[in-house]
Amino acid sequence: MILFMGFRRILFRLDTIFAEKKAVVNKVLIRYHQFMNILNTQQLLERLAGLLRAEARGLLFQHGLQPVQFEALHYLSICNRYSDTPMGVTDYLGQTKGSVSQTLKVLEKKGLIEKTPDKTDKRVAHLSVTDAGRDLAAAILPSPLLERVGEQLSIQDAVMIEESLRHLLQSMQRANKFKTFGQCTTCRHNIQPASGGHLCGLTKEVLSRTDIELICREHEPNKAK
Repeated sequence: MILFMGFRRILFRLDTIFAEKKAVVNKVLIRYHQFMNILNTQQLLERLAGLLRAEARGLLFQHGLQPVQFEALHYLSICNRYSDTPMGVTDYLGQTKGSVSQTLKVLEKKGLIEKTPDKTDKRVAHLSVTDAGRDLAAAILPSPLLERVGEQLSIQDAVMIEESLRHLLQSMQRANKFKTFGQCTTCRHNIQPASGGHLCGLTKEVLSRTDIELICREHEPNKAK
C-alpha cells in the first residue's frame, strides 16, 4: 500500500512537470506566432509604402518635388490654424527642424505655400497653401493606383481595411506617445456649448464647421466619440 501511494505521488509529480513544460512550450509557440505575425505585417506595410512612394515619385517628378515635400504640402492643406506652423510640420513628418526648413523653402519658392507672421506673436509664422498648391494636391491625391484597387474591393473590405489601418496607426501613436493629429471633431477639447456651435477648450476660440474637420497638432482623442 505504501509503495502504491509513493508510486502515485511520483506519477502526480511527473504530470505536474510535464504540465509546466507544456505551458512553457505553448507560451514560446504563442510568442513565436506573434513575432511572425508582426514581422509579416511590417513587411506588408513596407511593401505597400514602397509602391505608393514609387508612384508618388513618378507623379511628382514633373513638378520637381520629392515625396516628403509633397507630404508637407498635403499636411498644410488639411491642418487647422493652430497647426500650420513649421513646428507643426516638423511634428507631423517626424523630421528634424533643419530638414523641414529646407522642405518649406522649396515649397515657398515654387509658389505652393505662403508664409505670414502671427498677428499676436511675430516669432511665429503661419503657412498657407496657395491655389496652385491646392490644385497640385488635388491632382496627386488620392493615389491613382489605390483608386484602381479600390474599384476591385467590396465596400465591406474597403471599410475593414481602413478601420484596421486606423487602429494600427492609433496604437503605434499611443505606444510611442506621438501626437495623433486627429480632426477637431474627435478631440476632447472640442466643446459644444448649449447655445450651439463648437469651442476649442484650449484656446477658448470659436470653431467653425470647417475648423472641426481639419487636423490639429494639439488633438487628444475623445474616447466618448
